[in-house]
Amino acid sequence: MAIDPIQLTKQLVNIASTTYHESLAGDFLREYLTAQRYAVECMAVSQPDQATPGCGEGERFNVYAALPGITPDVVLSTHMDTVPPYFGCTEDDEFLYGRGTCDAKGIIAAQVAAADRLREAGVKVGLLFVVGEERDSAGARVANDHPKGSRFLINGEPTDNRLALASKGALRVELRARGRMAHSAYPELGESAIDKLVGALNDVLAMPLPVEPEIGPSTLNIGLIEGGRAPNVIADKAEAHLLIRLVGPADETKQSIIRTVGDRADVSFSLELPFVRMRKIGNLPTMVAKFTTDIPSLTAWGEPFLLGPGSIHVAHTPNEKINKKELLEAVDLYVQLSEELVRS
Repeated sequence: MAIDPIQLTKQLVNIASTTYHESLAGDFLREYLTAQRYAVECMAVSQPDQATPGCGEGERFNVYAALPGITPDVVLSTHMDTVPPYFGCTEDDEFLYGRGTCDAKGIIAAQVAAADRLREAGVKVGLLFVVGEERDSAGARVANDHPKGSRFLINGEPTDNRLALASKGALRVELRARGRMAHSAYPELGESAIDKLVGALNDVLAMPLPVEPEIGPSTLNIGLIEGGRAPNVIADKAEAHLLIRLVGPADETKQSIIRTVGDRADVSFSLELPFVRMRKIGNLPTMVAKFTTDIPSLTAWGEPFLLGPGSIHVAHTPNEKINKKELLEAVDLYVQLSEELVRS
């Protein structure tokens, strides 16, 4: 019986698997794919330092599946983790709603359905579902140490079923300012870490960032700010976490940040994923992904391509959804792309 990607999406979305807490989704996929006659391998992935916001304590693992004894020509891959908060699946006639419907559990379902058709057509296909994409690509980095000999990797992210010609990189920046506590009535006796941090962030926001004519500008988001002790205490510590979407090498941007911040805060770079260009295939519609994927961390899995159903505009929002018709079309597109690649 053919796999129903809509039903499989609903099953997956109803499993909570925010980053660092992916084991239930991994267990489900291991059992599901084993029942589909695949040889399934689980690749252990470590939990982060316990000081990491949202970190877990349970096991984490990637799931790799292929028919026994097969070296795949093409591997379909995406991620099992989602951003918080978790909420389960609902539906109407047109859409599935819920955390992960488009990013990326609907994509998992479409890839599993496509792989079923591909193997029946004699294509040597594998499936790779990883953890940690939404934070640090930890699962992809582990997978890159265990490649399976594939010539092509088709990564799934919400691209509105268009083939990506490029995807932006990512640079995660952390600023930590230090000060000296004092009574707020006597600010001259202290040194405010928050004042230092706010000044540094103001100047970082005013920095010119690189622009790539065919792709667009780098963008910067200040995602987290915290610090201080109480309203009546001069703050002795403050920190901010930034994410920059790269359109080229990171070195110039990193040096600009260090110069701009100066001695007002310590600067560290906790994640760097490069900008990636990819090639066009056949007559598939194309786009440029302004977001980052696991592709830079999966270099050992073959030439990369990026394609998936759903809109990135609703990913990470309370209104995350996927069009059922688009989900079914994605299965056809994954089959079409895979067959064109193995014939090339």
